[in-house]
Amino acid sequence: MSSAEKRADLAGPGIGNYAQLATVLPTGYASLLTPKETQIAITGVKRYIEDNLCRELNLIRVEVPLIVDVESGVNDYLDRDGSRTPVQFHISNDHNANPIEAQVVQAATKWKRVALKQFGMEPGEGLVTDMRAVRKDYFLDHDHSAYVDQWDWEKAITAADRNLTVLTDTVKGIWRVLTGAEDYALDLYPQLKDPRFPSLPKDLTFIHAEEILEKYPDLPRKQRETAILQEYPAVFIYGIGWTLEDGYPHEMRAADYDDWVTPTTSKDGRPMHGLNGDILVWNHLTKRRHELSSMGIRVNAETLRQQLEMTNQLDFLELPYHKAVMANELPLSIGGGIGQSRVLMQLLRKAHLGEVSVTVWPKILKELCVERNIHVLE
Repeated sequence: MSSAEKRADLAGPGIGNYAQLATVLPTGYASLLTPKETQIAITGVKRYIEDNLCRELNLIRVEVPLIVDVESGVNDYLDRDGSRTPVQFHISNDHNANPIEAQVVQAATKWKRVALKQFGMEPGEGLVTDMRAVRKDYFLDHDHSAYVDQWDWEKAITAADRNLTVLTDTVKGIWRVLTGAEDYALDLYPQLKDPRFPSLPKDLTFIHAEEILEKYPDLPRKQRETAILQEYPAVFIYGIGWTLEDGYPHEMRAADYDDWVTPTTSKDGRPMHGLNGDILVWNHLTKRRHELSSMGIRVNAETLRQQLEMTNQLDFLELPYHKAVMANELPLSIGGGIGQSRVLMQLLRKAHLGEVSVTVWPKILKELCVERNIHVLE
């Protein structure tokens, strides 16, 4: 694979063009639920997941911002190259005597860590939000939209908790909630028990990005994920963001929240890196990899500086959020985002995000969906 192909593979989510998408959207599709049944199922599944996340991880539900002050530095830039920029606007306020430069949230990743301090969370306590965001730079396909809905959660930890065991145990707890939610949905609507769409496995497979590259050294990142999901239909990939042996990270990750540089060890004792990762599953309807969650132990002062140095972004250290991390004024934490529409799409056997969430889609995509009997909400 050429360097240009590798860079394209890292460039971001989405398929790339609608001719390619036409090969992904299924033919002969018929939703197993009516639009009305779908809405009832969405309500029930969301309540189940939110309630059980709180029980499993010791979280409380809190309110979350839709817009933030640019000067705060808490907005999420999603990756390290700055290619996905937030929607920004000027609030003139008091005839421009007291204006605010505001941004629409792309994710609440850094805000949640500040919120842990604001709400007085002790180690072992955390929060979950019903987060809404806008990501205008995505290619809009079957599982990416400009409108993003997530269960964004964050939990305070101690310095001793910054290790792979705590990360793994936390992911296992989240996985119990997701598989339990699927059981709930199947009980609510037995027609979802279709042999074409097997349920999620009860056990999640854990593997490092470095190990996946070793297994498939000649494949680009997305094809490596597809290959590993043929072996294991649900995986958690550790260490996303660390530069691998081929000179590229498994995927670009922002430098100022997840810790992807800390040395760790594989099950067989080999040196690895990263205290973060993603949950991916195989979608039996679209026949593609399907990401459900991204999460990790957050940077401390040492690893924040190290990651900003590696990405040539040391200027971020002048922002209030980053100064607070460097001064150890914010709790150490672990956190992540679980895609609501992604999870609902998987559990309710849907072919497109637009069947479970309402947002904008281009005319070409809506026409393609009509041809495939996919009823996108408007």
